[in-house]
Amino acid sequence: MILIPVKNSATAKQRLAGALDQPSRTRLAQAMLHDVLAALHVWKSRPQVALVTGDPYAAELAQHYHFEVIPDPENPGETGAIEMATRVSLELGAASTLVIPADIPLVEAWELEEIMKHAPVEGSVLVPAADGRGTNAAFRRPANLFPLRFGNDSFQPHHRAAQATGKPCVVLNLPGIAVDVDNPADLQQLISLPGETRAQRLAREYARVGTGHGGTGAPPVQPRNGAV
Repeated sequence: MILIPVKNSATAKQRLAGALDQPSRTRLAQAMLHDVLAALHVWKSRPQVALVTGDPYAAELAQHYHFEVIPDPENPGETGAIEMATRVSLELGAASTLVIPADIPLVEAWELEEIMKHAPVEGSVLVPAADGRGTNAAFRRPANLFPLRFGNDSFQPHHRAAQATGKPCVVLNLPGIAVDVDNPADLQQLISLPGETRAQRLAREYARVGTGHGGTGAPPVQPRNGAV
């Protein structure tokens, strides 16, 4: 099962506060989530997808793409959400879990296929963020092979935990998955990289008008690449 933890978008992306006001940050977080779900939608051989969230916009978008929602009303943070969702996955009989964040708008279906292609029969696959500090994808088989603890420097602890299981751990560097957006430098990178994702178009719009103060509402729910 693919698990995507989604925080409350009304207070999303606080580390971008120096560059964007809260309505603009909310729109950007929602656009990035939309890009991630659109990429998953075009991956025809994907496992079951579930958003772990209490956010109304995320729940609406999950319904649009016919993905599941694991309710997360308490919103304890990414680590707590994935702990809970892993238990739910096991109860549902999932043999594996693939956890990806909601803020990797350049992810492509082929990268997700690469993770599954390299996945050991028992073991893990980790994809680091571009700076090598964070973890932007974590595959585990069995689904609860080791606990996931997210944060700014999660990759090395995850790698050590995976190796401590005695099962194979594959590390993949995938260019789209590696790009997350947490701070103003990340936002500038998103703007400069090739592509026309929803998040990129929105970020470029903010840059073009010279302000992130005044955007309100959410990007419309529109399918991409033939999505229904």
